[in-house]
Amino acid sequence: MVRWLKRLFIDPNFEKKKHFLHSLEIFKGLSGRELGRLAKALHARTYREGEVLFVEGDIGRALFILESGCVELTRGGQKLYTLKPGEFFGEMALLEQLPRTATAKAVERSQLYLLYRSKLDELTSSDPRVGACILGHLAQLLSARLRRTSAAHSSAVNA
Repeated sequence: MVRWLKRLFIDPNFEKKKHFLHSLEIFKGLSGRELGRLAKALHARTYREGEVLFVEGDIGRALFILESGCVELTRGGQKLYTLKPGEFFGEMALLEQLPRTATAKAVERSQLYLLYRSKLDELTSSDPRVGACILGHLAQLLSARLRRTSAAHSSAVNA
């Protein structure tokens, strides 16, 4: 009976979204309830093939999370990286509102979730643990990226 009631009242797309968020490193450690609050704060958007998500120099206001499809990042017309489902980008917008350092374009039809800085601020105000968890993981991931970049730069200089 309880299962039947749950199926009747619980949105399967919302549960799918929570499950997807749970699989992402940046949201590890959040409880089911916290993931639910986060899922409600995200804005879902579908981009068509060839559609530009943002342009280098735009002021960043959101983190982008790729659920499906493929997005390419370029700088000065040069390809930097191709993102696959489960990857996120634009994370610096959660920390500071500075110009984007790259352009992002959908290579194919792509479904993304956007976490706007204002929504993260609201979440942090109402539930500081959620904000602290997300920002803590973000700091760890950015630190790891910086170490990789530094190591690659050192290798190139020493070569």
